[in-house]
Amino acid sequence: MSVIYDLEHITTYSYRNPVTFGKHRAVFLPSATHRERILSYLVETNVPCKIRWIMDTLSNNVAELEFSEPAKELIVTCRLRAEHFGLKAIAEFPLDPRALEIPVQYTPDEWSDLSVFMRPHAEDPDSSVATWAKYFVAGDQDHTLDVLQRMMDTIKNTLSYQSRETEGTQSPGETLRLKSGTCRDYAWLMIESLRRLGLACRFVSGYLYDGALDGGEVGMIGSGATHAWLQVYLPGAGWRNYDPTNQITTGFDLIPVAIARHPSQVMPLSGFWFGETQDYLGMNVKVLIRKLANLPEFESKSVAL
Repeated sequence: MSVIYDLEHITTYSYRNPVTFGKHRAVFLPSATHRERILSYLVETNVPCKIRWIMDTLSNNVAELEFSEPAKELIVTCRLRAEHFGLKAIAEFPLDPRALEIPVQYTPDEWSDLSVFMRPHAEDPDSSVATWAKYFVAGDQDHTLDVLQRMMDTIKNTLSYQSRETEGTQSPGETLRLKSGTCRDYAWLMIESLRRLGLACRFVSGYLYDGALDGGEVGMIGSGATHAWLQVYLPGAGWRNYDPTNQITTGFDLIPVAIARHPSQVMPLSGFWFGETQDYLGMNVKVLIRKLANLPEFESKSVAL
Protein backbone atom coordinates (compact mmCIF):
# COMPACT_ATOMS: atom_id res chain seq x y z
CA MET A 1 0.00 0.00 0.00
CA SER A 2 1.15 3.55 -0.70
CA VAL A 3 -0.17 7.03 0.02
CA ILE A 4 -0.21 10.04 -2.29
CA TYR A 5 0.01 13.28 -0.33
CA ASP A 6 0.27 17.02 -0.86
CA LEU A 7 2.63 19.04 1.32
CA GLU A 8 2.83 22.81 1.75
CA HIS A 9 5.58 24.26 3.94
CA ILE A 10 5.44 28.06 4.40
CA THR A 11 8.09 29.95 6.36
CA THR A 12 7.66 33.68 7.06
CA TYR A 13 10.37 35.96 8.46
CA SER A 14 9.31 39.46 9.60
CA TYR A 15 11.48 42.56 10.12
CA ARG A 16 10.83 46.10 11.37
CA ASN A 17 12.81 47.65 8.50
CA PRO A 18 13.93 46.34 5.11
CA VAL A 19 16.93 44.00 5.42
CA THR A 20 19.23 42.35 2.90
CA PHE A 21 19.18 38.57 2.61
CA GLY A 22 22.15 36.30 2.17
CA LYS A 23 22.04 32.81 0.71
CA HIS A 24 19.39 30.48 2.16
CA ARG A 25 19.13 26.68 2.02
CA ALA A 26 15.78 24.91 1.78
CA VAL A 27 15.66 21.19 2.59
CA PHE A 28 12.14 19.91 1.95
CA LEU A 29 12.33 17.65 -1.10
CA PRO A 30 12.79 13.92 -0.36
CA SER A 31 15.27 11.94 -2.39
CA ALA A 32 13.65 9.50 -4.79
CA THR A 33 13.94 6.02 -3.28
CA HIS A 34 12.03 2.75 -3.28
CA ARG A 35 9.82 4.30 -0.57
CA GLU A 36 9.26 7.75 -2.08
CA ARG A 37 8.27 8.86 -5.58
CA ILE A 38 8.22 12.59 -6.32
CA LEU A 39 5.31 13.62 -8.57
CA SER A 40 5.77 17.42 -8.56
CA TYR A 41 7.47 20.14 -6.51
CA LEU A 42 7.81 23.92 -6.42
CA VAL A 43 9.65 26.62 -4.45
CA GLU A 44 8.19 30.15 -4.40
CA THR A 45 9.33 33.33 -2.66
CA ASN A 46 7.80 36.80 -2.29
CA VAL A 47 11.22 38.37 -2.91
CA PRO A 48 12.86 37.89 -6.34
CA CYS A 49 15.50 35.20 -6.11
CA LYS A 50 17.59 32.73 -8.05
CA ILE A 51 17.06 29.09 -7.13
CA ARG A 52 19.76 26.50 -7.67
CA TRP A 53 19.37 22.83 -6.81
CA ILE A 54 22.31 20.83 -5.48
CA MET A 55 22.86 17.44 -3.86
CA ASP A 56 24.90 17.54 -0.66
CA THR A 57 27.51 15.06 0.58
CA LEU A 58 24.82 12.67 1.88
CA SER A 59 22.72 12.90 -1.31
CA ASN A 60 20.08 15.18 0.20
CA ASN A 61 18.26 17.54 -2.17
CA VAL A 62 19.02 21.17 -1.28
CA ALA A 63 17.56 24.30 -2.88
CA GLU A 64 19.94 27.28 -2.62
CA LEU A 65 18.13 30.64 -2.71
CA GLU A 66 19.92 33.88 -3.62
CA PHE A 67 17.81 37.02 -3.16
CA SER A 68 18.28 40.19 -5.18
CA GLU A 69 16.20 42.75 -3.24
CA PRO A 70 15.83 43.88 0.40
CA ALA A 71 12.44 43.51 2.11
CA LYS A 72 10.64 43.74 5.46
CA GLU A 73 9.18 40.27 5.00
CA LEU A 74 10.51 37.06 3.49
CA ILE A 75 8.09 34.26 2.64
CA VAL A 76 9.42 30.94 1.33
CA THR A 77 6.79 28.44 0.20
CA CYS A 78 7.68 24.86 -0.65
CA ARG A 79 5.08 22.60 -2.27
CA LEU A 80 5.36 18.89 -2.91
CA ARG A 81 3.20 16.06 -4.22
CA ALA A 82 4.60 12.60 -3.71
CA GLU A 83 3.78 8.94 -3.36
CA HIS A 84 4.92 7.48 -0.05
CA PHE A 85 5.41 3.78 0.65
CA GLY A 86 5.24 2.74 4.27
CA LEU A 87 7.88 0.81 6.17
CA LYS A 88 7.03 -2.76 7.11
CA ALA A 89 7.65 -4.36 10.49
CA ILE A 90 11.24 -5.25 11.27
CA ALA A 91 10.14 -8.87 11.74
CA GLU A 92 9.95 -9.03 7.94
CA PHE A 93 13.66 -8.09 7.79
CA PRO A 94 15.33 -10.55 10.20
CA LEU A 95 18.63 -9.45 11.70
CA ASP A 96 21.89 -11.16 10.87
CA PRO A 97 23.17 -13.21 13.83
CA ARG A 98 25.98 -10.67 14.36
CA ALA A 99 23.35 -7.97 14.97
CA LEU A 100 21.26 -9.80 17.56
CA GLU A 101 23.20 -8.54 20.56
CA ILE A 102 25.04 -5.36 21.51
CA PRO A 103 27.75 -4.63 20.57
CA VAL A 104 26.68 -5.22 16.97
CA GLN A 105 29.47 -6.69 14.86
CA TYR A 106 29.89 -4.63 11.68
CA THR A 107 32.04 -5.93 8.82
CA PRO A 108 35.17 -3.99 7.75
CA ASP A 109 33.30 -2.57 4.74
CA GLU A 110 30.41 -1.52 6.96
CA TRP A 111 32.83 0.12 9.37
CA SER A 112 34.32 2.15 6.53
CA ASP A 113 30.90 3.29 5.31
CA LEU A 114 29.31 3.82 8.73
CA SER A 115 32.15 5.30 10.78
CA VAL A 116 30.84 8.89 10.53
CA PHE A 117 27.51 7.71 11.92
CA MET A 118 29.12 5.72 14.74
CA ARG A 119 31.41 8.38 16.17
CA PRO A 120 29.74 10.52 18.90
CA HIS A 121 29.41 14.14 17.85
CA ALA A 122 28.17 15.87 21.00
CA GLU A 123 30.43 16.40 24.00
CA ASP A 124 29.62 14.60 27.24
CA PRO A 125 31.78 16.38 29.85
CA ASP A 126 30.15 14.78 32.89
CA SER A 127 29.62 11.37 31.22
CA SER A 128 25.88 11.64 31.93
CA VAL A 129 24.95 10.48 28.42
CA ALA A 130 27.35 7.52 28.46
CA THR A 131 26.13 6.51 31.93
CA TRP A 132 22.49 6.75 30.85
CA ALA A 133 23.20 4.68 27.72
CA LYS A 134 24.95 1.91 29.69
CA TYR A 135 21.86 1.51 31.86
CA PHE A 136 20.07 -0.12 28.92
CA VAL A 137 22.68 -2.88 28.54
CA ALA A 138 23.25 -3.58 32.22
CA GLY A 139 23.31 -7.24 33.21
CA ASP A 140 22.14 -9.51 30.42
CA GLN A 141 19.91 -6.88 28.76
CA ASP A 142 21.89 -6.83 25.54
CA HIS A 143 19.45 -8.04 22.87
CA THR A 144 19.63 -5.32 20.24
CA LEU A 145 15.94 -4.87 19.49
CA ASP A 146 15.05 -4.93 23.19
CA VAL A 147 17.64 -2.25 23.94
CA LEU A 148 16.33 -0.04 21.14
CA GLN A 149 12.74 -0.48 22.25
CA ARG A 150 13.50 0.20 25.93
CA MET A 151 15.48 3.34 25.13
CA MET A 152 12.75 4.67 22.85
CA ASP A 153 10.06 3.90 25.44
CA THR A 154 12.06 5.49 28.25
CA ILE A 155 12.49 8.75 26.33
CA LYS A 156 8.80 8.85 25.50
CA ASN A 157 7.59 7.93 29.00
CA THR A 158 10.02 9.80 31.26
CA LEU A 159 10.65 13.07 29.38
CA SER A 160 8.17 15.88 28.79
CA TYR A 161 7.66 17.13 25.24
CA GLN A 162 8.09 20.90 25.08
CA SER A 163 7.65 22.73 21.78
CA ARG A 164 10.21 25.46 21.22
CA GLU A 165 10.12 28.25 18.66
CA THR A 166 13.82 28.99 18.82
CA GLU A 167 16.03 27.20 16.31
CA GLY A 168 18.69 24.73 17.27
CA THR A 169 18.92 21.48 19.21
CA GLN A 170 19.72 20.90 22.88
CA SER A 171 22.75 18.86 23.79
CA PRO A 172 21.88 15.31 24.90
CA GLY A 173 23.16 16.11 28.40
CA GLU A 174 20.91 19.15 28.61
CA THR A 175 17.89 17.11 27.55
CA LEU A 176 18.60 14.59 30.31
CA ARG A 177 19.07 17.36 32.87
CA LEU A 178 15.90 19.24 31.88
CA LYS A 179 13.91 16.00 31.36
CA SER A 180 12.19 17.71 28.44
CA GLY A 181 12.71 18.65 24.81
CA THR A 182 11.38 18.69 21.27
CA CYS A 183 11.38 15.89 18.72
CA ARG A 184 14.83 17.03 17.56
CA ASP A 185 16.14 16.87 21.13
CA TYR A 186 14.65 13.40 21.68
CA ALA A 187 16.16 12.05 18.47
CA TRP A 188 19.57 13.59 19.19
CA LEU A 189 19.65 12.12 22.71
CA MET A 190 18.87 8.63 21.41
CA ILE A 191 21.41 8.93 18.57
CA GLU A 192 24.29 10.00 20.77
CA SER A 193 23.41 7.38 23.39
CA LEU A 194 23.31 4.55 20.85
CA ARG A 195 26.57 5.71 19.28
CA ARG A 196 28.18 5.27 22.68
CA LEU A 197 26.97 1.66 22.55
CA GLY A 198 28.65 1.14 19.17
CA LEU A 199 25.59 1.48 16.91
CA ALA A 200 25.54 3.46 13.66
CA CYS A 201 22.79 6.09 13.82
CA ARG A 202 21.79 9.02 11.67
CA PHE A 203 19.50 12.00 12.24
CA VAL A 204 16.42 12.22 10.00
CA SER A 205 14.52 15.39 9.20
CA GLY A 206 11.12 15.14 7.57
CA TYR A 207 7.40 15.29 8.20
CA LEU A 208 4.90 13.41 10.31
CA TYR A 209 1.69 12.50 8.54
CA ASP A 210 -1.23 11.58 10.79
CA GLY A 211 -4.51 10.35 9.30
CA ALA A 212 -6.38 11.72 12.33
CA LEU A 213 -5.78 15.24 11.02
CA ASP A 214 -7.77 14.47 7.86
CA GLY A 215 -10.84 14.05 10.06
CA GLY A 216 -10.20 17.14 12.15
CA GLU A 217 -9.09 15.12 15.19
CA VAL A 218 -6.17 15.73 17.52
CA GLY A 219 -3.13 14.00 16.05
CA MET A 220 0.15 12.64 17.33
CA ILE A 221 2.85 14.87 18.79
CA GLY A 222 4.43 16.85 15.99
CA SER A 223 1.93 15.75 13.35
CA GLY A 224 1.20 18.10 10.49
CA ALA A 225 4.60 19.72 11.02
CA THR A 226 8.29 19.27 10.42
CA HIS A 227 9.51 16.34 12.44
CA ALA A 228 12.74 14.61 13.44
CA TRP A 229 13.64 11.05 14.36
CA LEU A 230 16.54 8.66 13.84
CA GLN A 231 17.57 5.63 11.84
CA VAL A 232 19.75 2.81 13.15
CA TYR A 233 21.73 0.54 10.85
CA LEU A 234 21.13 -3.12 11.71
CA PRO A 235 22.86 -5.77 9.55
CA GLY A 236 20.19 -7.85 7.87
CA ALA A 237 17.51 -5.17 8.24
CA GLY A 238 19.35 -2.06 7.00
CA TRP A 239 18.42 1.44 8.17
CA ARG A 240 15.41 1.24 10.48
CA ASN A 241 13.29 4.12 11.81
CA TYR A 242 12.95 4.92 15.50
CA ASP A 243 10.79 7.88 16.54
CA PRO A 244 11.07 8.33 20.33
CA THR A 245 8.56 11.19 20.28
CA ASN A 246 5.70 8.94 19.19
CA GLN A 247 7.18 5.43 19.61
CA ILE A 248 6.88 4.76 15.86
CA THR A 249 9.10 2.33 13.95
CA THR A 250 6.91 1.31 10.99
CA GLY A 251 3.92 2.42 8.92
CA PHE A 252 3.16 5.44 6.76
CA ASP A 253 3.42 8.25 9.31
CA LEU A 254 7.11 9.12 8.96
CA ILE A 255 8.01 10.88 5.71
CA PRO A 256 11.82 11.24 5.53
CA VAL A 257 13.33 14.19 3.68
CA ALA A 258 17.01 14.34 4.63
CA ILE A 259 19.61 12.48 6.68
CA ALA A 260 22.59 13.86 8.57
CA ARG A 261 25.32 13.14 11.09
CA HIS A 262 23.95 15.91 13.33
CA PRO A 263 20.79 18.09 13.34
CA SER A 264 22.30 21.38 12.16
CA GLN A 265 23.07 19.85 8.75
CA VAL A 266 19.41 19.50 7.74
CA MET A 267 17.48 22.52 8.98
CA PRO A 268 14.33 22.82 6.78
CA LEU A 269 15.23 26.44 6.00
CA SER A 270 18.38 28.25 7.03
CA GLY A 271 20.29 31.34 5.96
CA PHE A 272 21.42 34.78 7.06
CA TRP A 273 20.42 38.42 6.68
CA PHE A 274 22.07 41.84 7.08
CA GLY A 275 20.51 44.59 9.19
CA GLU A 276 20.13 45.83 12.75
CA THR A 277 19.60 43.12 15.36
CA GLN A 278 16.48 44.85 16.69
CA ASP A 279 14.88 44.74 13.24
CA TYR A 280 14.13 41.02 13.54
CA LEU A 281 10.52 40.49 14.63
CA GLY A 282 10.23 36.73 14.41
CA MET A 283 9.53 33.65 12.31
CA ASN A 284 6.34 31.72 11.62
CA VAL A 285 6.18 28.23 10.13
CA LYS A 286 3.05 26.61 8.73
CA VAL A 287 2.99 23.03 7.45
CA LEU A 288 -0.01 21.39 5.78
CA ILE A 289 -0.02 17.70 4.83
CA ARG A 290 -3.05 16.27 3.07
CA LYS A 291 -3.59 12.70 1.91
CA LEU A 292 -5.04 12.44 -1.60
CA ALA A 293 -5.40 8.70 -2.11
CA ASN A 294 -4.40 5.21 -1.09
CA LEU A 295 -2.95 3.00 -3.79
CA PRO A 296 -3.01 -0.82 -3.68
CA GLU A 297 0.17 -2.67 -2.90
CA PHE A 298 1.84 -4.64 -5.66
CA GLU A 299 4.13 -7.60 -5.32
CA SER A 300 7.76 -7.01 -6.21
CA LYS A 301 9.75 -9.85 -7.72
CA SER A 302 13.41 -10.41 -8.43
CA VAL A 303 14.27 -11.63 -11.90
CA ALA A 304 17.59 -13.20 -12.78
CA LEU A 305 19.16 -11.79 -15.92
